[in-house]
Amino acid sequence: MFIIPAWFNTLKQRPQLINNDLIAGLMMAVLVIPQSLGYATLAGLPPIIGLYASIVPTLVYAYIGSSNVSAVGPVAVTAIMTASALSGYTPNTTEYLALSITLAMMVGMILCFASLFRIGWIMQFVSRGVSSGFVSAAAVLIVISQIKNITGLPIIGGSLIDIIGNLQGSDFHFKSSTVLLGIGTLIILLANRYVSILWAWLPKSKADFAKRMTVFVITILSIILANQFNWQALDLRLLEPLPTGLPKLSVPILSFSVLIDLLPSALLIALVAFISSSAVASNYARIHEQPFDNNKELLGLGFANIASSLSGGFTVAGGISRTSLNIGLGAKTPFASVVCAIGILMILVFVGQYLTGLPYAVLSAIIVSSVISMVDISTLKSALKHGKADAICFVLCFFTAIIFGLNIGLIAGLLMSFILMIYRSHRVNIAIIGQIGDSGHFRDIARHKATTFDDLLMVRIDESLYFGNAITIHDTLRKLYYAHPDCRNVIIIMTAVNHIDLTAQEMLLSFNQEIKNQGKRLHFAEVKGPVMDILKDSDLLNNLSGKIFLSTKLAFDTLKYKGDDWGGM
Repeated sequence: MFIIPAWFNTLKQRPQLINNDLIAGLMMAVLVIPQSLGYATLAGLPPIIGLYASIVPTLVYAYIGSSNVSAVGPVAVTAIMTASALSGYTPNTTEYLALSITLAMMVGMILCFASLFRIGWIMQFVSRGVSSGFVSAAAVLIVISQIKNITGLPIIGGSLIDIIGNLQGSDFHFKSSTVLLGIGTLIILLANRYVSILWAWLPKSKADFAKRMTVFVITILSIILANQFNWQALDLRLLEPLPTGLPKLSVPILSFSVLIDLLPSALLIALVAFISSSAVASNYARIHEQPFDNNKELLGLGFANIASSLSGGFTVAGGISRTSLNIGLGAKTPFASVVCAIGILMILVFVGQYLTGLPYAVLSAIIVSSVISMVDISTLKSALKHGKADAICFVLCFFTAIIFGLNIGLIAGLLMSFILMIYRSHRVNIAIIGQIGDSGHFRDIARHKATTFDDLLMVRIDESLYFGNAITIHDTLRKLYYAHPDCRNVIIIMTAVNHIDLTAQEMLLSFNQEIKNQGKRLHFAEVKGPVMDILKDSDLLNNLSGKIFLSTKLAFDTLKYKGDDWGGM
């Protein structure tokens, strides 16, 4: 049964959005064509593949995806990761194209399985430092990879090591015509993007429109000039005639050996596609108070990549710049993406032949000007001030990815994130708690002027208890206990403890037995319900020398003023 997407009902209720999304979609169709052609080239594929990857996948995501404004299609990061995954093969060959189609299918199936098992929560384990460092490294590698089209130098490879290795023994010579056109175009595009005075005389909305149209105008103008003045004779590499038919259905290579070879890259590309897509889309949804489902996003991206594979495209995602452009043009619902996909299809069928002659130097300049803003220096500066761990992850991921490749860089960043996460949980804050005046409030004596008592030691553990921090907590508890020789009762306040595993239970049982042998007692206060469910009928509770109190105040009143005649819960 055909299910009508929720956004269709939104258009019925607010028909004024139809005209808004129609205009946004048509503008998107025109503006993303140069970008799509360039990203296909970046992936080592014929430029037409970029248009194929912008039609059917976009329609599929508009129907299934979670975001109202995410613009799915070819993006810089997945394009260069595709090139890196297939670096052992010759670009622009039949085999290379077949493998890229297979890779898109694998990425789509991985994302669909991830949605099926509802593991969208995995995104929370990718720190801001890792994601920003990875995207920044990808931007730098993209810029480096495009130097060959701007200067004519034979720069090939997905990492600094590969590039240096391929340059050894190569002839170093610049193509003056290519350099002049590429650098000149890049300067114009960068000025258009960053020199605000160029469009200061226009109202902001019209200035933004003029900036976006500049890319389109440069593309059309370069095609006209290249064909009019025979730029090919100047040793300029030009775009060859594009197919003007509809994308043909294709079946990916599914041999076992190929799948095994591509699986690690497919897993990483799937992760990056999900991160880059959901990061922008979820932030927009949060700002505009719209629902966003990570698992539905996985499903939408998964089917979009499967559709891209079957229609002759390559790996797609919701790009930062692509989605920002969609939002900037005023898109409110996925109807804008539907219009965009149909618009690209119409341009491909009826206007595609007129793209012949587009200089690759211009394409590369467009790519460089688009991705240079992806180098996220602001996040690094913020991390250095407020989060050293994120700064470490950023720097490690950034330089490892540039030197050894994006896949290794991402793995290194993720590993460092997990190491730092474990390290932080290992360094548990255990605070000595005292009474504020004569009130019923109790606070950390290191931060507040609070009173402690020789015969009563109250400590608060500010972390869940598990095997990774059990020994550290045990050593700290013993150190605090023996630093208070007159204490008769130890109260562990567990307001911040959300979980306790078997190793931690055995650790507390050992501590309990140690002070019990000395005639002292161990008590717990403010134990959460889920933790009590775990401890129910456990050896720890069955052998606890003290009691469990509902509140710190009750524990204090009972043990401080009633001595050995205490109650508990």
